Parts: sequence; structure tokens; C-alpha cells
Amino acid sequence: MVIGVLGFPWFRHLGACLPWLIFFMLFFTFCKVNPIDLRLHRWHWLLLTVQLLLSVAVYYLLLPLNHVLAQGIMLCFIMPSATAAPIIAGKLGGSIQSLTSFTMLSNIATAVVVPLFFPLVNPAADMSFWWASLMILRKVTPLLLGPFFAAWLLRLGYDAVQRRKGSGKRFHLSRSWAQLPFYLWAMSLVVLMAQITYSLLYDQYDLWVALAQAGGALIACILQFFIGKKIGEKYPSAPHGEDYQDDSEILKDDNIDNQQKYKYQTRISAGQALGQKNTTLGIWMANTYLNPIAALGAAAYIIWQNVFNSWQLYRASQGRKC
Repeated sequence: MVIGVLGFPWFRHLGACLPWLIFFMLFFTFCKVNPIDLRLHRWHWLLLTVQLLLSVAVYYLLLPLNHVLAQGIMLCFIMPSATAAPIIAGKLGGSIQSLTSFTMLSNIATAVVVPLFFPLVNPAADMSFWWASLMILRKVTPLLLGPFFAAWLLRLGYDAVQRRKGSGKRFHLSRSWAQLPFYLWAMSLVVLMAQITYSLLYDQYDLWVALAQAGGALIACILQFFIGKKIGEKYPSAPHGEDYQDDSEILKDDNIDNQQKYKYQTRISAGQALGQKNTTLGIWMANTYLNPIAALGAAAYIIWQNVFNSWQLYRASQGRKC
């Protein structure tokens, strides 16, 4: 994040690389996931309900204060789960399968809900339901489903070749390759921070509204991570199939039984699912359908969620619960 801020004159020009960074980041993450192990759990639907209800409630609560502030903080809640969320969850000991399932559910739900709700938020926006839904799906689908199906085809192709050879080997991503998504995520964060820094320095906006959005985004970030973790603790679910874990020392502790492991695993997954947001999509939605200044809320959320992720990763590296 600091590198992105200090080097913004150079790194901001690498914005065209972001889709490719995200694609390969997700491709290597999905290589850890066997699609037949994907399931929807009770906590998925609870998180989605909380996400949508909080979006509406926060907007109408803040609307009397300032309509741009209301739009910006509402975005912090209605944005779907980040495509990078499974990567961080895997490093923390969460379930990549469960979070992949929710990421797809959350992004599809956003494509349905936003065209219904945003005309109420901004009546001046020229938006039909089908056009807006298709535009959002057009933004999400290539970067979400593209790497998913590419990884699935690689798995199927490799297994088919091994069966033809009479071998019992099955597709498995080596540990060195499995670590690559984390570093691709770090590279994408450098570019995003460079773009945010440039916007803050050169775009025109009301300073007090910007500060209020930054503060509101911080509260939204803390609240969603907290609620997500609490729901995950309340409704733990056992993973299906072989759930890949990166470096979670907590889950390797023999003194912890399976039920405690499932509870911790779901806690991490649900926290990342609700708290880590697809901010790039949020900024695009603000610039397309709302007041463009509302994008500052989503931009600030990028900073807060990654500060919190950094803190969690540090605790996980120390073998402490997150």
C-alpha cells in the first residue's frame, strides 16, 4: 500500500494490467478448488440478507444528512464479496470452497438488486433493469467465471490424461504455485493505491464530504467484518472434499477437535465474505449510476479492508486467532 502511494506517478499507468492480475490471481486460487465440492450453506444466505438490508437501512439513515454521503456509505455495504477474498481466507485458515460459492452468489445477487434499488437512489439515472443487470454481469463474469472455468478445464484435462496413461494421479497444484495468488494480490493492491492517490490529489471534491465518507467507510468495514465473523461462529459448516489450507497453524493444532476447527474456519470465511468487498465494481457503479463523488467511499474502503487484512495476516503468521 505504501509503495502504491509513494510511486503513484508510475504505478497508476499500470491500470490496464489489473484485469490480468485479477484473472490469474483467481485462476491459481480456483485451481485449489474442485467444483464438485462447492456448496451453499445457511450462513451464505444470512450474510446476503444482512448485506442487502444494511445497504438500504444505511442509505435512508444518512440521506437527511447528505445525499452524496448516503450513496458513498451505502456502496460500502452493497458491494459484493471481493474476488480476492478466497485468497486471504485461505491464508487465514478459512474455506476457499465456501468463500468461492459465496463470492459467486454475492456478485449475482448484486447484479439483480442494484438495478432495482439504484433508480430509487438516483432517479435521474437512465437505467433499465435488464440493461443494468447485463452491464454489471459483463463487468463481473469475465473476471469471476473466466478463471473458474479455465481452472476446471485444466483439472479435467489433467485427470483425463492421467487416466489414459493408467495412472491414479489427480490434479494438485504444487505449493510454490499455490502461493502465487497472494503475491499477485499484493501487486494489484499497489496499482489500486496508486490510482486512489492520484484521484485524491487531482480530482475535485468537497473535503468534508470526502472525510465523512472515509470515516463512514471505516465504520462500515469494522461492522461487516464483525457481523460476518459472528454469523460464522453461530452457524459453522464442515467443508466438502479436500479443503486446501495455506499456512494456518491453528488448524494444525491437535488439541482442537473438528467441531472447533469448523467453527474457526467458518468464522474466517464468513468474515472475509461480508467484510472484503469488490471495491473496483463499487467505484464503477458510483461513476456509472450515482454521483461520482460517492466513489470516494469505496476508495476509502479499499484502504481500511486491506489494513485489516494485513493485521489479520500478521496475527495468522504468529499462530494467533483472527
